[in-house]
Amino acid sequence: MADLWVAGNVAVPRIAKRPRQLHCPSPGGGTAVSRNGNKASRMLPNFRREQRAYARGLGPVAGADEAGVAPWAGPVSAAAVVFDPKRVPKGLDDSKRLSPERREELFAVICACAEVGVAFAPPARIDRDNILRARLWALAQAVRALPCRPALVLVDGPHRPPLEQGYCMVQPIVDGDALSASIAAASIVAKVMRDRLMRQLGAAFPAYGFEQHKGYGTELHAAALVRHGPTPHHRVSFAPVVASRSAAASGR
Repeated sequence: MADLWVAGNVAVPRIAKRPRQLHCPSPGGGTAVSRNGNKASRMLPNFRREQRAYARGLGPVAGADEAGVAPWAGPVSAAAVVFDPKRVPKGLDDSKRLSPERREELFAVICACAEVGVAFAPPARIDRDNILRARLWALAQAVRALPCRPALVLVDGPHRPPLEQGYCMVQPIVDGDALSASIAAASIVAKVMRDRLMRQLGAAFPAYGFEQHKGYGTELHAAALVRHGPTPHHRVSFAPVVASRSAAASGR
């Protein structure tokens, strides 16, 4: 079995792919279903862009996305996903539209059906390079971590990751996680991996509640920063963290 490849400065257990008990239906796409079971008008991400690329002889095709741009603490995580065109799961969606339980379910299905690469940009890189450059670096690392080298990468957002010239074609797609099944899958993998890591940080730093807010700027997080100051996992270039350090210094 192939493994889930991980790049960056964070150790995360490898995850075996294609367990026999998981079914990977095809094709992707469909209609969103509301919580009461009624069909909604919004269409789910589909595999049409990828299919058009394969029809032109461009393959493998990867989708790439990240999670954790806005938080005050923790890394940016990025993922790249390559599906077998005959094994695209149903029900994929932008990770932000899914419950944590549904994300975990789809994460397992994605790892059973796809080649996956994951990378993390740690807080030190975010502080050194700025959040946009760190995000794009993580996306490029996730693409490089794929077991197969893609011919085309569909990337969420308007920017291109810094892949060396000739490595592969790159197509940025604004709101791509709502349009492309591969990008939606990457958004789910990136979110699940980051959430798992933040729960580990929550156990290591119980005063901060990382397992609850995942590093985002909540009242609980702000109060912990005022009370305890930043941890080594905080982004010290972000204004709320800078303010907490200044407050701590003035209170000495």
